[in-house]
Amino acid sequence: MSNAKELRETIAAIVAPGKGILAADESTPTITKRFQAVGIDSSAESRRAYRMLLSTAPGAEKYLAGVILFEETLGQSADDGKPLPRVLADRGIVPGIKVDKGTTPLADGDLITQGLDGLAERLASYKSQGARFTKWREVYGITARNPTPLGIAANAEVLARYAAICQAQGLVPIVEPEVLIDGDHTIERCHEVSDAVLHAVFAALYRHRVLLEGIILKPSMVLPGKANARKASPEEVAAATLEVLRRTVPAAVPTINFLSGGQGPEQATANLDAMNRRDPHAPWVLSFSYARALQDPVMQTWRGDAQNVRTAQAVFDHRLRMNSLAREGRWTEAAERKAA
Repeated sequence: MSNAKELRETIAAIVAPGKGILAADESTPTITKRFQAVGIDSSAESRRAYRMLLSTAPGAEKYLAGVILFEETLGQSADDGKPLPRVLADRGIVPGIKVDKGTTPLADGDLITQGLDGLAERLASYKSQGARFTKWREVYGITARNPTPLGIAANAEVLARYAAICQAQGLVPIVEPEVLIDGDHTIERCHEVSDAVLHAVFAALYRHRVLLEGIILKPSMVLPGKANARKASPEEVAAATLEVLRRTVPAAVPTINFLSGGQGPEQATANLDAMNRRDPHAPWVLSFSYARALQDPVMQTWRGDAQNVRTAQAVFDHRLRMNSLAREGRWTEAAERKAA
């Protein structure tokens, strides 16, 4: 592949020791909902101020390899007029961009993600604004019958087509098949679905000749549904998740950056730590690409008040440090309490 060198250079920055990815790519309706939950008015200026808070947090470059941005943020600037993607790049943090256009019903209760039309042209524009990697999310709800074979196959095909288009433009694709935590399903049912989903995704990536060394896999962890009375320990989550990954993800994939998917901040950290302790010699980097698990405490501290920026950034630093430790299998509850 003619862009292989460019892709590998981006991957090399993403897999730097102790680092992960911040997902700050919430759409305007999504971030508005999260702002409203803590009493923040959502406007272009408040969203810019919040994402500048994250982008300029002191010391974040020690723990962040990349940040996924929303299209609005890609065109926004810091107070000094510097574009936010440049603010990140100047700190050694790779800017990325969410490129999908959200989900639409497929059939029989499944969903599929839109946005392939005109994607190559949009990517050229995003790249000119500083983006070096992209994100596309497919979602799989679990019921007794879902996801269906059709839903699994169709979503895999879209993910692979997206990844191929991105690599042709010299952009590293985050491949995100999210098995949703909603529902009362067991961890065994999530294991079954996750296994089927990842098998289909990698078969499709192979068909589309996607360079596996030039992708980032962003899967969900194997968890029981939120409404299931039986909760899984970090050790159980680690064992189930790693079993699925060992069966489905080729060793050529350089890094697996998990989504937090509705887990609490400490829960997501503990589960990542358990995986790195259980399999310290895994063929892939096991890291994070969290949104709410990194941002919720920050947003609750900031609350839209400029006087709270420094305190909110300190909270952000704490969560980044805890997940950096988890990426190395060195997080402990004592470290969590002491650092806080």
